Amino acid sequence: MYVIVLAGGGGTRLWPHSRSNNPKHLLRLVKSDTTMIQETVRRVLPLTSPDKILVVTNHKHADEVRKQLPEIPQDNVLEEPVGRNSGPAVGYGALHVAHVDPEAVILTCPADHVILKEEEFRSAVKAAAQVALDNYLVTMGISPGYPDTGYGYMELGEEMKQVAGYKVHRVLRFTEKPDLQTATEYVNSGRFVWNSGMFIWKASVILEEISKYMPNLHAALQKIKDVVGTPEERHVVNELWPQLEDLSIDYGVLEKSDRVVTIPVDIGWSDVGDWGALAEILEKDENGNSLIGDVMTFDTRNSLIYSSGCLVTTIGLEDMIVVSTGDAVLVCPKSRAEEVRKIVNKLREMGRDTHL
Repeated sequence: MYVIVLAGGGGTRLWPHSRSNNPKHLLRLVKSDTTMIQETVRRVLPLTSPDKILVVTNHKHADEVRKQLPEIPQDNVLEEPVGRNSGPAVGYGALHVAHVDPEAVILTCPADHVILKEEEFRSAVKAAAQVALDNYLVTMGISPGYPDTGYGYMELGEEMKQVAGYKVHRVLRFTEKPDLQTATEYVNSGRFVWNSGMFIWKASVILEEISKYMPNLHAALQKIKDVVGTPEERHVVNELWPQLEDLSIDYGVLEKSDRVVTIPVDIGWSDVGDWGALAEILEKDENGNSLIGDVMTFDTRNSLIYSSGCLVTTIGLEDMIVVSTGDAVLVCPKSRAEEVRKIVNKLREMGRDTHL
């Protein structure tokens, strides 16, 4: 099995800790001694070997990725000149795998997610790989524990079969980040799972579906195919990438293909999409607080207080997020953690690049 790690996200909802030059997947967020991408690679190594792990990342982060992942061959870090969402990144990684073995099964996964039940995760991946051999595009669906408006949902169709104890369902439709009422209806119906962003498929199959549903990307990949592994590859990628449409693999292929199936799993998954999500998985003190760094609290409950570089003190807070990184401070209710990207967008509009 090959693994493609997608390391292109910016993690804007984790500002001010996550920045454009030091994004979420390169940070120590959940564990104090390893970064998110290091945890991702450590988690998949029992499934494969280091030479079969590829990382697709922005060129400005490539050196740091190589530094953090010395076990992976340097040439396995594929550099994008600009971010173009997961569609092109998936295609580029699959192209490299197909160059070696077109029929190889690939696990494609984000670099910045948390999975607490690792053995269960690996068992599910092995089952999904068996399904992928029958030319399906397999998604890992997360059984939703509550109505979350920050995730995409997949509606379960008929149960096709069971593999190694896992049910395999056709996917009827995708829904991107519904409102709370709709999300509540989805969860109560029992017919929907969260879209984890983790996929298992053969290199040849995903490239075939890209050729059907993302013809512009396919045309670019055909040009890159002729120079894969040569000194010309970087030049051709740099020339073609800015012209590609910014499109996710979900929207570009999965929502259109009739080969998509899902395996519902319970693996302790979180995309750690914002400070509220991070607070859910961090250890808490007797008052329900997650305290990181030089922090002192009084009469503070159910809050996340993060400090880097200075003392942060709080009095009388409840259900709040406070993040200090030395040059910026964020204060907001936990319930509005998803809105942090509004600050990032505003700073970008104002040209305050030093804070991005």
